[in-house]
Amino acid sequence: MAQNEDNLKEIISHAKEYGFVFPSSEIYDGLSATYDYGQLGSELKNNIKSYWWKSMVQMHENIVGIDAAIFMHPSVWKASGHVDAFNDPLIDNKDSKKRYRADVLIEEHIEKIRAKINKEVTKGLKRFGDDFNKEEFLKTNPNVLRNQAKIDDIENRMRETLGKEDLEGVYNLIVDLGIACPISGSKNWTEVRQFNLMFSTELGSVSGESAKIYLRPETAQGIFVNFLNVQKSGRMKIPFGIAQIGKAFRNEIVARQFIFRMREFEQMEMQFFVRPGEEMKWYEYWKDQRIQWHNRIGLGEENYRFHDHIKLAHYANAAADIEFNFPMGFKELEGIHSRTDFDLKQHQEFSGKKLQYFDPEINENYVPYVVETSIGLDRMFLAVLSSSFKKEQLENGSERAVLSLPPALAPYKVAIMPLTRKDGMPEKARAILSSLQADFNCQYDEKDSPGKRYRRQDAIGTPYCVMVDHQTLEDDTVTIRDRDTMLQERVAITDLSKIIEDKVSMSKLLK
Repeated sequence: MAQNEDNLKEIISHAKEYGFVFPSSEIYDGLSATYDYGQLGSELKNNIKSYWWKSMVQMHENIVGIDAAIFMHPSVWKASGHVDAFNDPLIDNKDSKKRYRADVLIEEHIEKIRAKINKEVTKGLKRFGDDFNKEEFLKTNPNVLRNQAKIDDIENRMRETLGKEDLEGVYNLIVDLGIACPISGSKNWTEVRQFNLMFSTELGSVSGESAKIYLRPETAQGIFVNFLNVQKSGRMKIPFGIAQIGKAFRNEIVARQFIFRMREFEQMEMQFFVRPGEEMKWYEYWKDQRIQWHNRIGLGEENYRFHDHIKLAHYANAAADIEFNFPMGFKELEGIHSRTDFDLKQHQEFSGKKLQYFDPEINENYVPYVVETSIGLDRMFLAVLSSSFKKEQLENGSERAVLSLPPALAPYKVAIMPLTRKDGMPEKARAILSSLQADFNCQYDEKDSPGKRYRRQDAIGTPYCVMVDHQTLEDDTVTIRDRDTMLQERVAITDLSKIIEDKVSMSKLLK
């Protein structure tokens, strides 16, 4: 098994052991591709939400937030195109009986070829050292050029077949590339079929009289149908944005890779309404803003890359993904899309209500264009968790598992520990806990030896541990230990709040 897959297994095990993520309905043997966030997972998740919301809404005076209902009028999904066009190309392997998304199989094949290019680059760097010119190497090396030509040809065929919904062409591409089932190694495929991803249910209690409605497959439409409500009640002037965090539901063909692809998930989306003709300027602006947001967390700039869409959605004139280097390789984390005026025009047509904006600067009515930023909260959670999880060899030969979470996102900011359970130390420790609780999420920990307690806090990502000992009772000082360096220093209790605030404050990320 590949090392990165082993790493994902370790992360899944660690997440369960320490209360981050549990398999849903586990006592009934679980439910495929659904997970529950535990006591620490829900804290981490809420902190990620808070960072996104504050960055998007609090730090922009022309962006506001809403919380739209999950159930919507069925005509919303007809207008948006989801009823007719929200499909994925599906293919089955006849021998393994496993089902795959045809486009994902092709993309994974492309990644294998791209890995060969990266291998050539590594060899070139090793050979030429400081004299290595990567840009020139990529333009001139015969092996690189040959493999890049293969990628270009595959992407062109993908663009053509998927764009025309030519399912036979997609099947022929898979056959021509000799793509085999990852499980069985067999190339015995069924034809490619379209599969609608929406969950449907019924509204009403009497059978036969109830109306068919859908669980929303995205949160964006709740923003579009409220465009006028928000614009008028908030006296918003273009350009302006509407943000939302909420659940969405998709009947995924292949729901796998832990919380990366689930049927019930959470999105953090912002729709930015702009003048027609200015959408590409704002599209580039939001690409830049979003990658800055990610880089401020400190997960490593090398772990992100942009990927332009090969096949554009029916509503888009430009689209790019921010991909993150997950344990499974580079995968989509966030999408930035120029959605044109498609959504508002569709809802205007289907509802019969005018969804226009009067622009006093140019004395004109128009349907605004939209630039969207959409990030999967669960994927962001996995990005933070997987990049923070480390096993370190210590000088004494022992090993520690540590979650080097960005301090502002850590579930607990500080753990308060009495050295022993006697001599008034627990009482002093609890008094310190009480003084910090209003400002920070704290944990009180008095069980086991100090070493075991430190390891436990390292494993859940707590940035600071504060030890109350005999000297504390004499001079009101404590030992504070840093999670990442493991260094300890003696500080006054009165300085604790400022020391912790300097390390864990979200305001540093926001500025």
